[in-house]
Amino acid sequence: MTNYVFNFDSGDATQADLLGGKGANLAEMTRLGLPVPPGFTITTDACRYFLAEGAVPSELEEQVRQQVDALEKAIGRRFGDSADPLLVSVRSGAKVSMPGMMDTVLNVGLNDETVHGLAATFNDEAFAADTYRRLLTMFGQTVLGLDAALFSGPLSIARTKAGVDNDGELPASALWDLVNDYKDVIYQQTGSPFPQNPLDQLWMAIEAVFTSWNGERAKVYRKREGIPDDLGTAVNIVGMVFGNRGSDSGTGVAFTRDPSSGEPGVWGDYLANAQGEDVVAGIRNVSPLADLEHINPTAYRQLLEHMELLEQHYRDVCDIEFTIEQGKLWMLQTRIGKRTPAAAFRVAIDLVDEGLISADEALTRVSGEQLTRLMFPAFDRANAPEPIASGVAAAPGAAVGQAIFDPQRAAEKAEAGEDVILIRDETNPDDLPGMIGAVGILTARGGKTSHAAVVARGLGKTCVCGADSLEVLDDHAKGPNGSEIHEGDIVSIDGTSGEIWADAVAVTSSPVEKYFKGELGADADALTRAVDRLMTYADERSRMEVWANADTGADAALARRFGAVGIGLCRTEHMFLGDRRELVEKLILAEPEQRGGVLEQLKELQVGDFQEILEAMDELPVVIRLLDPPLHEFLPSFVDLSVENAVNPTEANAELLRTARKLHEHNPMLGLRGVRLGIVLEGLYTMQIQAVAEAAARLSERGLQPKPEIMIPLVGDHRELEIMKDKANEVLSDFNVEIPVGTMIEVPRAALTADRIAPHADFFSFGTNDLTQMTWGFSRDDVEGSFFSEYLEQGVFETSPFATLDTDGVGSLVSTAVSLGRKANSDMHIGVCGEHGGDPASIQFFNQTGLDYVSCSPYRAPVARLASGQAAVKQKD
Repeated sequence: MTNYVFNFDSGDATQADLLGGKGANLAEMTRLGLPVPPGFTITTDACRYFLAEGAVPSELEEQVRQQVDALEKAIGRRFGDSADPLLVSVRSGAKVSMPGMMDTVLNVGLNDETVHGLAATFNDEAFAADTYRRLLTMFGQTVLGLDAALFSGPLSIARTKAGVDNDGELPASALWDLVNDYKDVIYQQTGSPFPQNPLDQLWMAIEAVFTSWNGERAKVYRKREGIPDDLGTAVNIVGMVFGNRGSDSGTGVAFTRDPSSGEPGVWGDYLANAQGEDVVAGIRNVSPLADLEHINPTAYRQLLEHMELLEQHYRDVCDIEFTIEQGKLWMLQTRIGKRTPAAAFRVAIDLVDEGLISADEALTRVSGEQLTRLMFPAFDRANAPEPIASGVAAAPGAAVGQAIFDPQRAAEKAEAGEDVILIRDETNPDDLPGMIGAVGILTARGGKTSHAAVVARGLGKTCVCGADSLEVLDDHAKGPNGSEIHEGDIVSIDGTSGEIWADAVAVTSSPVEKYFKGELGADADALTRAVDRLMTYADERSRMEVWANADTGADAALARRFGAVGIGLCRTEHMFLGDRRELVEKLILAEPEQRGGVLEQLKELQVGDFQEILEAMDELPVVIRLLDPPLHEFLPSFVDLSVENAVNPTEANAELLRTARKLHEHNPMLGLRGVRLGIVLEGLYTMQIQAVAEAAARLSERGLQPKPEIMIPLVGDHRELEIMKDKANEVLSDFNVEIPVGTMIEVPRAALTADRIAPHADFFSFGTNDLTQMTWGFSRDDVEGSFFSEYLEQGVFETSPFATLDTDGVGSLVSTAVSLGRKANSDMHIGVCGEHGGDPASIQFFNQTGLDYVSCSPYRAPVARLASGQAAVKQKD
């Protein structure tokens, strides 16, 4: 018989696959001797069974009954006892934290009889009524799926009638009225009364947790975060402890370090006379955790001791939920804390310095996405107007966009490519699609551990919470001094300072970008010091070098400042645009005997181009790709020429139209381009090779050390490369320079016959963009906007094959070409110059495959350097 239930005494932190992250950590805290309320976990196996069969396993009911019996003995109360009832919470808990999963249901076990027993046990009518109305609210919303407004509306009216600001101040009579109102709501909305049998409540909540795994919120979050759909969730049943017992009770969330900055110290929120959901839902503004030292010094001291123990044990920042019941501290949850990119880098280095983790492990604690976000612009505060309001700085960054008050509209506008700031009184899990789409999130209520703040940090979104000077309504917000923000207005929010502007604020380069550009020293602040040290670790451990794609001297210089140690792709076609397009037109139109003059003009321009790039990369390699695209791209469109010739039928227009018609191809990507141009259009590649050689020679005469390499594009057969290399050697023999000649592997046939091509190549460079197009048989420009979204939705793609390398198909060709090529020519170096060279997941594959370098756009070079170091560490491990 499969065991589907584990009590907290029988698990540990290594069992997250089976017990979920929450259950595994509750078991681990119990094992460490921390004050955890008794409870048990229903495993992810049970969830997967339920999702597959539509019912719970037959043995689960008896196993749960046994655990409830054990819980009754441990706590000394009975489930459903009208005199002294046992109450439990029901919480979801997947292996990884998922904001889209089912919300917690507290106080399961209360009914019309047991609520009076609870009141008698604690001699507190208001407490019992408050506890019952909380169960009805959570059960109605979470288990029965009713609209939250059906419960929040009457609660707001009750506060107004009673003349109080907080739920905890409501008198017992008002709370009993709410209990009756909520029971009526449930009956009217569902046609059935609220279930009075505690076991019925428990089973309905358990099945609601299982069902929530495939809820829309959960699917949206899993898709965005790349979480597998088959993990399933565990269910945690925990004996209730009550933070709503009065002023000596309360609930809070604590982090062992500031999850926004990474700074050590006491950090978190506390709310007196409240249950846990009051804090995380952001429905009440909270007090800083440090205030607990004055409210309850003993519990505060114990909490700090537990926090230190957990951080030392997990060797990471811990996110902790706790409750104090009449002075006694209870630990309800711990997990590895979500953090901002800035905090991730700082914490990783601090933990190294404190001896908790190694430098190698520190590298695995940060990501390329986090580094990218650290390079995003920040507000130009010197020129910013006066903010209209401020709130809690919950997740850093500078966000500018349209004010949108409805999550669905925010998601729709984001899908249309518009930047939006989602503004809410407080957020809840149903808002997740809008939060994912928004560039920033602003709430009037809640603190640094509210739903909005926690989810924003997890999503990497800028967030300001608790801006209580704003009154947020359905389609606008009223601010102080008569200011208003209407739907569609441009607003700016600073998640670092908490400031809010009713206007667009200009942005400037971030400190981390300035550091990479050399405009700011590594010792500028704690963040740049952390980034510098982690980048140093990455560079020291990397096996692969990081080069960059650059077509101008300025881009090459920028790439060098960003740490690139070569140029892996200089696209010469970009040098033929603008004012030079006219010369290319003349070259295309000229008879063979007339091309010499035009080629000479182009050569002089190319010499200048190459000198600029080679000088910027002095002593470092620069791979120059000879002209690749089809010639028609340098002519006006065939349609435009046809119209122009009809309107103005001159001989010149007629000649241009005839040439365009001659060059027109149904599928130019597979037509006369790349090496085929060099073979068919006499003199074109020869001119470019001469220009490279002359540029190198002139720089050498000045005492510089240029290192150009010539890349022949689109080779599919070894004979093509032989022909072009012979021509190249003939040209280069006239110059006192050594220039390697290699090819771009971007045709599947080239990958499969790499052993025949390699003897004629000094290097291979994989053009993974074209290789992906040709392997899959589609054009990127055509398909990404047409059916890719459907393919992602249907699971054909886990991610776009243009964003992350398709290792099964395209990757197999890369591996084959590397293996065949190296066997035939062990001396050549091999790299990749498609934009996959800047994608961390693809870099992991390239490192395993044995490439010597990756090349990407200059701004992605730091991310590629970090990923290369991480790949080396992972491969070693």
